[in-house]
Amino acid sequence: MIAWKNIEIVLLDMDGTLLDLNFDNYFWLEFVPQRFAEKNQLSLAQAKQQLIPQFKKMEGTLEWYCLDYWSDNLDLDITALKAEISGLISVLPHVVEFLDAIKQSSRKLILVTNAHRNSLDLKMQKTCLQLFFDQVISSHDYGFPKEDQRFWARLQQQHPFDMDKTLLVDDSLAVLNAAKCYGIKHLVSISQPDSKLEARKIEGFPAIQDFRELLLTL
Repeated sequence: MIAWKNIEIVLLDMDGTLLDLNFDNYFWLEFVPQRFAEKNQLSLAQAKQQLIPQFKKMEGTLEWYCLDYWSDNLDLDITALKAEISGLISVLPHVVEFLDAIKQSSRKLILVTNAHRNSLDLKMQKTCLQLFFDQVISSHDYGFPKEDQRFWARLQQQHPFDMDKTLLVDDSLAVLNAAKCYGIKHLVSISQPDSKLEARKIEGFPAIQDFRELLLTL
């Protein structure tokens, strides 16, 4: 799948790639609606009816990933709510072995995530994965989500990389398509970002279910 001799820099997403997306799916689709319902004296079904369209409308924008935006709009402390169920944050299978192998290979390793810094800090505190990375980049640092070409331009300005020698692994097809349009050559998707859901059928990109598949060729 990957000609590792041609790879100098590895870019890795966080949620759904390194970390189980079940945490975020449960948080936004169940826990936030539950707390919103309690605060506004609604049934859970009524809360979901109000919230899900709002979430869908903002997908792919920087605001969708911004905890401050949702705290203001929903009148809930989203950062505190995430901390409340932080015990559900978990690392996906074979991630640590893969990160260690990349680190040992002397390749540059950069985390590139759309997660808001508050969420990023919480998840790194729980998992300590930041210890493996040369750089940890949030799209909020640049003002554009990874779905936007300007994110990749800013990333390349601040942390120059050869697009022919760079690998990006991400569970988001929208992000992978944006990276492909920008010119990044080596792109891999995650077919099972949420451990509680079935693996997806991925079209247009090579896909792995977990990092063991990349480890075997490293």
